[in-house]
Amino acid sequence: MTSAFASNMNFPAPLAVLGFLSACGGLFVAIAAALIFWFARKPKLARLTAAVVGAGAVIYLALLVGFSAASHPVTLARGQEKYFCEIDCHLAYSIVGVKAGADAASNHYVVWLRTRFDETTTSPSRPKDATLTPSPREVRLIDSTGREYAPVASTGTSLMTPLKPADSYTTQIEFVVPRDASGLRLLINTVAQWPDRVVIGDENSWLHKKTYFALSDERML
Repeated sequence: MTSAFASNMNFPAPLAVLGFLSACGGLFVAIAAALIFWFARKPKLARLTAAVVGAGAVIYLALLVGFSAASHPVTLARGQEKYFCEIDCHLAYSIVGVKAGADAASNHYVVWLRTRFDETTTSPSRPKDATLTPSPREVRLIDSTGREYAPVASTGTSLMTPLKPADSYTTQIEFVVPRDASGLRLLINTVAQWPDRVVIGDENSWLHKKTYFALSDERML
């Protein structure tokens, strides 16, 4: 991921999904074939099939870990966008405003988060007027010690609102954090499902670093 095009993927999403599905399908077929060979009393073919399965698993695991290791944490400044791949198109998120306040016990932040359907990223096969419903997202603040803070309120347009190409909307999200919380960064990512953990290059995959947003105008990399 780079600051010029920060994304939740550092591997082409269509290839990542295709690789995951192929790996699952290949594993199923190979295991079935190995069992058939074994019960047909052809142990050499069964062992050969098992060896192929093992080699494929090692290659896939190496790619998974390799792309996670190649990632690095990035913090984006005000107005910079983080892209989320929806296979045949991209949604871009950015902070367009922050309001801070405090009381005796806590600090309060209101964040204006913009969601934009980048029409330049659509697949040629996708209908130009087709709407896109975003994948479920989660938003939270993270301080310098790693503590996480979930929103206490959200107003404006829901993050699950469908968009057409070139559409955008703004969601107002409120957080309350302890007075001693410092180095706050905002993280928005896709709600992790179990396949995400083993999809090559996905931000939610094992050991993969995240792309954050700074609450100030200062850019930090």
